[in-house]
Amino acid sequence: MKHKGLLLYTWFIRLFLGWLPDIPFIMRFRGALYSLGMPACGKNFQVSSNAIIRNLENCYFGDNVYLAPFVVVNAIDRITLNNGVMIGFSSVLVSGNHTLQHGSFRYGKSDTKPISVLEGAWVGANCTLTAGSVLPQSSLLAANSALTKEMTEDNYIYGGVPAKPITAIKSSST
Repeated sequence: MKHKGLLLYTWFIRLFLGWLPDIPFIMRFRGALYSLGMPACGKNFQVSSNAIIRNLENCYFGDNVYLAPFVVVNAIDRITLNNGVMIGFSSVLVSGNHTLQHGSFRYGKSDTKPISVLEGAWVGANCTLTAGSVLPQSSLLAANSALTKEMTEDNYIYGGVPAKPITAIKSSST
């Protein structure tokens, strides 16, 4: 019953606050309302008006997390977004995959695994993160990429379908 109540709660947040502009104060207010249904959520959680978050009970977000317009978070299993994470326009995070049964993916059981985006990472626009994926600390997932497994190198750019390491990121001192 809790799941259904939280599903309705997220729908009401989108219905009543979706028409308001995406300015930091209002995005923080949306984030604060969403955080009430989460087991853990840090400060300054900002959510754009048309982002969709499903299964709040499996969302664990740190401080200063930002969800851009048209982001979809479907936390069938645990989704962790650590401190300072940005999720770019139209990205999708789904912690469950379909399996094949009787010749169709429609009838297979869901294969669920957690997703983690570690501290300071940035998911570019139009990316997909699937069950079991991990984006390391201070890393970038390039636009239009699909992260399907755990990556291990911090401070790296990952990209492609499926995503693979591209190059190390040189940190600026300013």
